This record gives sequence, structure tokens and C-alpha cells, in this order.
Amino acid sequence: MGEKIVGFHAIEEGLKGALRGSVLYLERGAGARVQRIEHLAQANGKVIIKKVPKADLDRMSGGADHRGAILDLVMSAPGSQAKLQRLDVKEFVRRLGDDDGALVLVLDEITDVQNLGAILRSADQFSVSLVILPERRSAQINPTVVKVSSGAAHYVPTTRVVNLNREIEYLKEAGFWVYGAALGGQSLFETSFPKRTVLVMGSEGKGISQMTEKLCDHLVTIPTSGHIDSLNVSVATGIMLYEVRRQQQG
Repeated sequence: MGEKIVGFHAIEEGLKGALRGSVLYLERGAGARVQRIEHLAQANGKVIIKKVPKADLDRMSGGADHRGAILDLVMSAPGSQAKLQRLDVKEFVRRLGDDDGALVLVLDEITDVQNLGAILRSADQFSVSLVILPERRSAQINPTVVKVSSGAAHYVPTTRVVNLNREIEYLKEAGFWVYGAALGGQSLFETSFPKRTVLVMGSEGKGISQMTEKLCDHLVTIPTSGHIDSLNVSVATGIMLYEVRRQQQG
């Protein structure tokens, strides 16, 4: 079958693109919110609805908090491309007009699925044009990521690449300026971002890899005044995306 989705927001978003073969499992006798999801599935017209005991949902969810609903989601026909939005870097650049701006987010070894889900939620809210992930040493976009993103993972264009640095160099050739998040960098609020910006975020433990950092035109940091010297990477990403978009749209 497809990927199993839990969480009301994630299920509601998943139903919008669910194809024939998707199955919505609902707890018998569940409340109004579950009934709303049932109505959305009925409106979709392609989703099979099955009402089952809570024990069946507990087993299917593997201990996750399903709240009375699980969506076994099919978003692509057998043999077709991935369920989520995929966009090759070169194709992305080809689609840009000469004067078009864009915001590209590069995630360098973000391995925690909770962080990836939260980042994709922010990426959707701030209209990130493309998220680039490495094929290795990176969290996969799985049902947990979809749930944490509240379904936003289905809308954010993403691509996985073999060599992050090669793709960054290609973007620079296409007129993008590259900004890496790093302690000791210039203050985010004293940095000017152009209409074509690449923002690179590294893992909380190691930060941006050395080779990738060398490709950055500028290093930026979020000034803080707390007792801990850094923010969670998903929180930091949201703040930086907001500031870049604020300037680009100002």
C-alpha cells in the first residue's frame, strides 16, 4: 500500500491529493473531528473508508498517537514517480525567467525527522522555491516527517542530490548568492539578501560541512542573548527564512 499518515492536519492535507487505492481507517464511535475527516474522504470519492476497533489502529500506528484516524495514502499510480513534489535543480533553474527571484534552502546532513518535518512546514509557509537534500546522511521524508510538517511536505518542491556542493556551484553560476548559517557569522539582521538567495543550514552537532562552508558567499548568525549558545535547527531555519522573504518582498 502507500504511506501511513497520522495526525489530523496531515491526513486532511493528504486527502486532497489521495488517489484510488488509498484507505482511511477510522475508529468506531470516534468524535466530531474524525467525522469531519470522514466527510473529506467521502468528498474525495477515491478513498476507501474502513471503520475499525481502536486496537487495530494501535497496531497499525506502531504506537504513534493516531487519535482515531490513519490514512494509508496513495498519491501516485504504480510505476509513476515519487508521491511528493520533486524538482531537479537544473530543471528548476531552466524554469526561472531572467528576472525571477527565488529562495532555495539547502539542508546539509539534517538527520532528525522531527527537525526535517518542522523545517518543511516553515518552508511551505515562507514559499521556499526548492529544498535540496543530500542522498546520504539525511532524514528521509517519511510518514513522521509528513505528520510533523502538518502535511506541508506534500507541497514543498524537494530534490535529493548526490553532491550538494556541485549543485550549489551550479546555482551560483545561475546568479544565486549563497548564505550559510554559522556561529560567528554576520548578524542576520545586518545582512542584505538578494532576490536570488540560497540558504544553507547544517546539522545541530557539526553545522555546515567545511567544503560547503567554503562555497558560501556570506556566513550569517541569529543574534541571541540566552544561556545556550544556539537554537534548534528547525527554529533557526524558520527565523532565517522569514527574514530573507521579508527583505525579498519588501
